[in-house]
Amino acid sequence: MSSARTGHTATLLSSGKVLITGGGDWQKSVSNCELYDPSLNTWITVANMSSPRVCHTATVLPSGKVLVTGGLVSSLSTYLSTCELYDPLIKTWIGVASMSYPRAGHTATLLPSGKVLITGGLHS
Repeated sequence: MSSARTGHTATLLSSGKVLITGGGDWQKSVSNCELYDPSLNTWITVANMSSPRVCHTATVLPSGKVLVTGGLVSSLSTYLSTCELYDPLIKTWIGVASMSYPRAGHTATLLPSGKVLITGGLHS
C-alpha cells in the first residue's frame, strides 16, 4: 500500500484482486483507494471515493460492484449516511442513495434477494 492505514476495508473482488477503501490514522480519514493484485504482488491507485471514510463497510453485490456505506469523516466526529458504488470494470465511483441514519462501525449483509441489510453501529 502507498500508506499505512487503519479502519479501512479490504474487499475480495471476483477478479481475485483486493479493493482497499478509505481508513486513516484515527485522527483523519482518507478517501483514497488502492487495488492489490496478489498474482502479481502489485498495488495500483484507483479513483478516490467522494468522501473520506473510516469504520465504514464494503459489500460486493451480485453485479460485482462494491457498495460502500457510512463511516466517520474528518476528525472522526462526523458520522456519514452517504453511500458510494465502485465499478471494478471501469474503476470509478458513483453516488447512490444515502442510508436513513448516519452510522459507523455497523455491519452490512448481502441478502439472497440482492439487497444489503445495514444494522448496528454508532451514530451521533
